[in-house]
Amino acid sequence: MKFLHAISFVSLSFAGLAFFSAAHAVTAEEVIKQKLQAAGRDIPVTVVRPSVVENIYEVELSSGEVFYSTADGGYLFSGDLYQVAPQGFKNITEEGRMLARAQQIQSLDEKELVIFPAEGEKKGQITVFTDIDCGYCRKLHQEVPELNKMGISVRYMAFPRAGLGSEVYRTMASVWCSDNRQDALTRAKQGEAIQSKDCKNPIAVQYQLGQKLGVNGTPAIFLDDGRLLPGYMPAARIATTLGLKL
Repeated sequence: MKFLHAISFVSLSFAGLAFFSAAHAVTAEEVIKQKLQAAGRDIPVTVVRPSVVENIYEVELSSGEVFYSTADGGYLFSGDLYQVAPQGFKNITEEGRMLARAQQIQSLDEKELVIFPAEGEKKGQITVFTDIDCGYCRKLHQEVPELNKMGISVRYMAFPRAGLGSEVYRTMASVWCSDNRQDALTRAKQGEAIQSKDCKNPIAVQYQLGQKLGVNGTPAIFLDDGRLLPGYMPAARIATTLGLKL
């Protein structure tokens, strides 16, 4: 009986050890993170997750940039991942970017934006990272009344291309600190001098968000689904892109 009891005890011990080991098995995600950390570089990894390709993982950085890694973390590569289908190529990486951008756009606090609302029934909206002195930003702003008549709201965010602390930054800060942001922005885009004002403003945060979302020029137009339309686009084309019938 003692012998059987000893065997039972050993069996249970091994079973418990096996359970403990299984419960604490290192996942591929952890392996990849550890491998990157051991590489001796400060890589700001936000999340590691499986991709649609077996044994290939997405490595997302705090900047929003996405890399791909083998399951053992031994190889890291960048670039867009495309799925080959009978109807053409599908950009899997861009779909992921769109989802992330959509979440950011939808979570914006409208109190910190300059908004030109739709007239009558709102049928759509665009969110635009803008500068005050770029030619195409001014050209797009001339289309705003037409966009509003079409039922499209235009939400502006600041993106001073000259950088934070520049003269453009200070002018945009004055716009955002004005009692009437719409009027101040319109006049600034027309090249008029506006009253210098200083207050707690979101210019720096919006500029950094623009960089994270991939803005490298203005105007940069974002749709609610996360699509990015870089550069100027006339009102009629914007409406068509939004799926509105003219």
